[in-house]
Amino acid sequence: MPYVNIKITREGATAEQKAALIQGVTQLLVDVLGKNPQTTMVVIDEVETDNWGIGGESVSVRKRRDSV
Repeated sequence: MPYVNIKITREGATAEQKAALIQGVTQLLVDVLGKNPQTTMVVIDEVETDNWGIGGESVSVRKRRDSV
C-alpha cells in the first residue's frame, strides 16, 4: 500500500489543483511501479509560510524581501 505525502506552502492551491496532484501521483505509481490505485494513499499537507524555511529564513520573510 503506497503512501505519498506532498507538502506545499499554504498559498492558495485550489481544490482542483490538489485533486490533479492526487490523481497524477496515483497514476504515476500505477505506471511506474504497477501499484493498485485503490490502495494508494496521497496526503497533501499545507504549511504556513511562516513555518517553512529556506536558507535560514522563513518563506514569508523571503517573499516580503523579494517583493520590495
